[in-house]
Amino acid sequence: MFALFPGHRHDAAAALHAPLPASLLALLPLALFGSLWPGSDARDPDASAYGSGSGQQSVTGVDAADDANSYWQVRGKAKAPCVRGTPVKCGQQVRLTHMKTGRNLHSHHFSSPLSNHQEVSAFGERGEGDDLDVWAVQCDGDFWERDDSVRLKHVGTDVFLSVTGETYGHPIRGQREVHGMSSPGNNGLWRAMEGVFIQPSLEPMGRHDEL
Repeated sequence: MFALFPGHRHDAAAALHAPLPASLLALLPLALFGSLWPGSDARDPDASAYGSGSGQQSVTGVDAADDANSYWQVRGKAKAPCVRGTPVKCGQQVRLTHMKTGRNLHSHHFSSPLSNHQEVSAFGERGEGDDLDVWAVQCDGDFWERDDSVRLKHVGTDVFLSVTGETYGHPIRGQREVHGMSSPGNNGLWRAMEGVFIQPSLEPMGRHDEL
């Protein structure tokens, strides 16, 4: 598993685990999963669908980084399955699949309920949704390395995965709205934080050190 950490929150860098020998992030068709950490985790709550917009499963940010509802798998596109151990290239298009529900991180032209930015949801069944599940990894250099700050740009609508602090009330009180924004600001910077990584041509290696 891995966590994505907001790249502009350098004051919280102590939360990072020790670097693994493999610095490149690799695509794992089965094993690589993680939580998005926007000052909290982007997660897919069990029973919280949007009451407006698409009505699909909501994706929110929570403070706990380690619950089973916060883990996502990084996968290739539907017609371009990934090979175990292949580093993620800057500019590569991927899907993020929620491990517990099998739904993909998704966006579309609906307004988010709190900020009126673009709604981000979890969509599909058993890892299969549609073309609006695809995100491009934007980073410097050739590959996404663990300590890099990256952006996730939605391929279908050109928005960036972001969080700006709006919080929900009942029944998901205190959870933050995750949404898409048209401009690539600091609210859309992410870093890989922790989890299961592999080196090219090697088996997966896990690390769960606690600071």
